[in-house]
Amino acid sequence: MKSFSIGRDPVEAIKTLHNYKREEIRQRLNDFKKIWKKGTKKEIFVELAFCVLTPQANGKLCWSAVEKMISKGVLFTGDRGQIAKELSSARFIQKKSAYIVEARKKFLLDSKVSLKSLISQIGDGYKAREWLVQNVKGIGYKEASHFLRNIGFEQNLAILDRHIIKNLQFVGVIRREIPGSLSKGRYFDIEKRMMEFSKAVQIPMSDLDLVLWYKETGEIFK
Repeated sequence: MKSFSIGRDPVEAIKTLHNYKREEIRQRLNDFKKIWKKGTKKEIFVELAFCVLTPQANGKLCWSAVEKMISKGVLFTGDRGQIAKELSSARFIQKKSAYIVEARKKFLLDSKVSLKSLISQIGDGYKAREWLVQNVKGIGYKEASHFLRNIGFEQNLAILDRHIIKNLQFVGVIRREIPGSLSKGRYFDIEKRMMEFSKAVQIPMSDLDLVLWYKETGEIFK
């Protein structure tokens, strides 16, 4: 991050950084909310496909792959092989391409099923996350939280990717090494700690995720 200097106190640094980027963060969160209010089935599916690609992969490269698939018409109509060809930026290409095709068949091509309607019927963000984990292949707790945030349905769940975990260690929320993969119990424990920290520093969970991401990458992304 070139334009902002991190001070000696990690917590104060995050609070100052939040003030510095508050307006940009608010705008980004409003962009997410617009998807929930006005987004089509295709727009909702695009966000799901993106989140399926993100495990152990660079988020920006995954989004670029999604945009490329949209421009080529592959995301909505391509077969598994055609999708796999566009996923050089993601790991586990064959599995992820299969997950996207299956999700597309279930939530986009079936006119009787609307993912947005299903989530609306569930109503609660935590229950919706659990439903996604249990019913969508390739989606874990991090990906489900990410998806629900990106479609503007739920902005208070922790999206525990490597950038966020690293910076939760930076501010002292996590005090020991974290394994590469998190069990359900460990995920929820860290999420609870992050929520407690959020309240203590008076930065909403929705903002905190983007602040920590910005500190690590130098941009407000998605």
